[in-house]
Amino acid sequence: MTAPWLSGVVMSSPSPGPELPPRLARIRFRAWHRGTREADYMIGCYFDRFVATGSEEDVEWFENLIQEEDHDILGWALKTIAVPARFAGERMERMQALDYVDIPR
Repeated sequence: MTAPWLSGVVMSSPSPGPELPPRLARIRFRAWHRGTREADYMIGCYFDRFVATGSEEDVEWFENLIQEEDHDILGWALKTIAVPARFAGERMERMQALDYVDIPR
């Protein structure tokens, strides 16, 4: 049931893209619903660009990553705090590039 104050309101969200298997759909939802707009765009865009069509290892790495606190993930991506060994490497370097973030205007 929709809350009465949301009747007729169109909520902003990322484009749904292609139909995903249930596991990837759950991960995508968690990537795009972090709690802050900054985290949503950084983590959600990363998922859409690299994980949705990535390898099983990419998916597992990302699943583990999104178990962490947003402030840690953002700090690692912005290079303001050291990246733990379990997340260090090529995937985190891709995240740190931040060239995948597409903010609609």
